[in-house]
Amino acid sequence: MTNASCSEECQAPLYIAMSLTLIFIAITTIKSSKPETPLQLGHGLALNASIALRRHGGFHAIATLLQISPDLFLSQPKSTIFAIHDSAISNLSISPSAMRQLLRYHVVPSALPMAALLKKPSGFCFKTLVDNSKLVITKNNAVMGSKTRSIMINNVLISHPDIFLEGPLSVHGVLRPFDVIPAPLCGFSDQSNFLGPNNTNQAVEWTRIIRLLSSNGFISFAIGLNTVLDGILRDYKNLKPVTIFAPPNSGFISSPSPFLDKIVRIHILPKILTNMELAAAENSTLRTLVHEYDLKIEKFSGILAVNGVEITAPDLLLSKNFVIHGISRDFDDVEHFSS
Repeated sequence: MTNASCSEECQAPLYIAMSLTLIFIAITTIKSSKPETPLQLGHGLALNASIALRRHGGFHAIATLLQISPDLFLSQPKSTIFAIHDSAISNLSISPSAMRQLLRYHVVPSALPMAALLKKPSGFCFKTLVDNSKLVITKNNAVMGSKTRSIMINNVLISHPDIFLEGPLSVHGVLRPFDVIPAPLCGFSDQSNFLGPNNTNQAVEWTRIIRLLSSNGFISFAIGLNTVLDGILRDYKNLKPVTIFAPPNSGFISSPSPFLDKIVRIHILPKILTNMELAAAENSTLRTLVHEYDLKIEKFSGILAVNGVEITAPDLLLSKNFVIHGISRDFDDVEHFSS
């Protein structure tokens, strides 16, 4: 009895935190919704999908959101939702606004039951509810002729297909959030060929960067970078090598595009600087991809910081064309770009 009681008490803060996040997302979704744009699929259908997710088990967070804030998912005439398992959502450490954007990245404005997905080849892309962001089928065993009929989207297996199928709405379950894969690579027949560590093509390097950011916990920044990547590559056709300062819990990814573009760019330097090189550059300023914005390297009590923000994971990911440093939070003055 004691162990069971302790287990429930230990999990209580987690459920409270998740509930507060869900409520916040619901409130902000309602505030940001346009009154003249009615919910396309209807609350009844959302409620039925919510009930199906609860009965299936393991998807209570998405079920709750579907019930209290259906317009987060169902703003189009047709939708396919890839519901993230509760265990993965509870392990995410991102702001409510970043969570909202992440969830919309898992919604496709088309009805796609598993039978329809199995007919799509590897490399086939789907639009999401996040501007300029797409999902891609990275593996299709059915098309490959395997006896096991399964689909991987953005390197994540659809673990619970067809949880809910009714008219214009399809819901599938996934055990973790999708890796973020740049839209420019859509259409390739075998995505694995473009994600290998030895390929030095510029587009591939950005694919690796976004994928590695996503898989190492910097999901919100990965989505933000993916959203504005086309513009960056247009302006900097030979941008490599680069240094990236990645915040783990960014709320800016739901910002308007011009603002988001600048915010992402101030986190990128057009050169490689390892942690040792940054330490050697103490008190100097470094040029970012935003011409009027430089970063200053400082030390506080022996701790290396950029514009007053601590580098918490130096040299987190390093190759000959890029280095990624994890930082504790967004830079303090990002609000200046909103004007």
